[in-house]
Amino acid sequence: MKWNKLYNYPKSIRSTIKGERHYELEKEKLPSVTTILGATETAEKRLSIQNWKAKVGEKKAEEIKNTAATRGTAMHSYLEYHIAGQGLLDLTEQGVEAKQMAQMIIDKGFGDLEEIWGSECVLYYPELYAGQTDLCGIYQGRESIIDFKQSNKPKREEYIGDYYLQLAAYATAHDAVYNTKIEQGVILMCTPDLYFQRFILNGARFRQAKWEWLARVDEYYKQRD
Repeated sequence: MKWNKLYNYPKSIRSTIKGERHYELEKEKLPSVTTILGATETAEKRLSIQNWKAKVGEKKAEEIKNTAATRGTAMHSYLEYHIAGQGLLDLTEQGVEAKQMAQMIIDKGFGDLEEIWGSECVLYYPELYAGQTDLCGIYQGRESIIDFKQSNKPKREEYIGDYYLQLAAYATAHDAVYNTKIEQGVILMCTPDLYFQRFILNGARFRQAKWEWLARVDEYYKQRD
């Protein structure tokens, strides 16, 4: 992997304000990308989540959610250390599982990663929002935002709309601060049974995702007003 530190990405402190995650950048406290997506999610999605919880039960749903979050954090940590050229030893059951998933993403997804600008990059759009993406750089010849995801089972593309909006949010923020024109987002995903998926959004579809994301930001602030 070739590093090219073109941009100076800022550091940030995360905080919770009225139950919502925010990023503290200099004098600004900006809502996170996931906070905005959660606050503006569609009624259809809310109903789908409610139906799933009713089906499996509240306790089981919370258990599944927490297990996935812990596994996802462990997988991201392994990938972060790998990108930095370091090793990470986690001998817990979930740590071993997450390492295998991370290695699958490395083996199947990193071959087209041509250049890295930054890892675990904090990105922000002044006065509007902030977030953190896994990688910024060149993927398959295009300037890209790249995110790693774990999933309990394989995903169909129609179910990852919010993931695409996350990528669009980070790209829009990067463009605003660093005067870039990022028009590709990449998701590298793996399940616990080591099924790898790669989703790539670019061109007109990615530009449309940027507009959809900005509409969600507008809706979020209208709610607050």
